Amino acid sequence: MLSEIKAKLLIVDDLPENLLALEALIKREDRQVFKALSADEALSLLLEHEFAMAILDVQMPGMNGFELAEMMRGTEKTKNIPIVFVSAAGRELNYAFKGYESGAVDFLHKPLDIHAVKSKVNVFVDLYRQRKAMKQQVEELERSRQEQEALLRELKSTQNELEHAIRMRDDFMSIVSHEVRTPLNGLILETQLRKLHLAKDNSSAFTMDKLKAMVERDERQIQSLIRLIEDMLDVSRIRTGKLSIRTSAFDLAELVVNLVESYAAQIAAAESVVTLHASEPVIGVWDEFRIEQVLANLLTNALRYGAHKPIEVRVYSAGNEARVEVKDQGIGISAENQKRIFQQFERVSASHAVNGLGLGLFISDQIVAAHSGTISVESEEGSGSTFRVSLPL
Repeated sequence: MLSEIKAKLLIVDDLPENLLALEALIKREDRQVFKALSADEALSLLLEHEFAMAILDVQMPGMNGFELAEMMRGTEKTKNIPIVFVSAAGRELNYAFKGYESGAVDFLHKPLDIHAVKSKVNVFVDLYRQRKAMKQQVEELERSRQEQEALLRELKSTQNELEHAIRMRDDFMSIVSHEVRTPLNGLILETQLRKLHLAKDNSSAFTMDKLKAMVERDERQIQSLIRLIEDMLDVSRIRTGKLSIRTSAFDLAELVVNLVESYAAQIAAAESVVTLHASEPVIGVWDEFRIEQVLANLLTNALRYGAHKPIEVRVYSAGNEARVEVKDQGIGISAENQKRIFQQFERVSASHAVNGLGLGLFISDQIVAAHSGTISVESEEGSGSTFRVSLPL
């Protein structure tokens, strides 16, 4: 999450009381403020830390704020740090213009407007966190790409493995091309429609209600793409044996309660009702994120195939095991299909095809197996299904 990225802020002023006042104004738990009484002291900190922004006093003995900013802009490590100047000098000295020439992004006059300072700092901290998060995502995608390349090199070691990889690739790309096209087509059509309205100066197409509906449609399409990408990344990790499991103690019952609450909108959209039985804590040591991923997939499937009928979710312990059951009253699964639904790219049946790559149960099975647990299904066609996850306590 963006809020987990700690931002470092640098403030430079030759008066200690000014530093303390400004620190009190901008400091928060998710930020770390560094203070410097001179430009030389600031340069040492700049070389040691990565800052989200720097607030520089203009008038300082020795090297002033403008000179410090110019040095920052000439150094690779610090050239992209946003700089905000503050000064007690009158506006007639035209310091603001000189500040922008030195590479500043903003200029504030003393006495400082408290709300303006807080607002500007919040903006730059948010931008910093977004850049950091995007960089992490790019690095993760690059790592995944490298993992896939390593997998391909291994598959080429024998002709049989190569032929198997080609078959898998063809199946995979066929499904991906279909599934990715659906949300992309929706986004493209929405964009073209908006461009048409703009070209015709049709402002009535952009009322608040219509804009809200547009954003909601965009979010649904984007979330569909994100789910597809996350599934593909997880399959890549599973194939290379790099599916990460980070365990900690937590209450499985509490996790399920929170999960069902978060699915209120999806449950309403599916015209269903979920009854939850989780009266007692079930404490164990598992990967909370991965187990939630498994249970979210089971609940999503129950809503998809549940024929708008009630769904039951039960959490309990039995002996040395924790168990979660998700029971629907939907279309059910034939005995033949029960044998293959935990394989890649498999779905219940062609007549009940839904969006997705057919990877959810495969990934869930691998996650549960990594916890030395089991996932099973009891079902008959037309009589609903019960999926049970068993995990060692």
